[in-house]
Amino acid sequence: MLWQQWWLWLSAGALLGVLEMLAPGFILLGFALGAVLVGLLLWFGAVSGGSLSALLLIFAFASLAAWVGLKRIFGARSSEKTVWHRDINED
Repeated sequence: MLWQQWWLWLSAGALLGVLEMLAPGFILLGFALGAVLVGLLLWFGAVSGGSLSALLLIFAFASLAAWVGLKRIFGARSSEKTVWHRDINED
């Protein structure tokens, strides 16, 4: 089946990575990392012969973990307050 091909998942990950550059926000990058992980697992034979539902479950959990990790590393800190010392309309 086509969804069991490692190159398809790696290609989808690369495509999502390129789309992330066009529309930044760390959402598509999480999906890209999830697709790359599934592709690598298929390439190394860790999930050989996996059904579509199993591969999508791995993809979903990997994407969620990647998104949470990226948000934790690169996201805005909630404790940081934005303080404006000067108003743009005062000049």
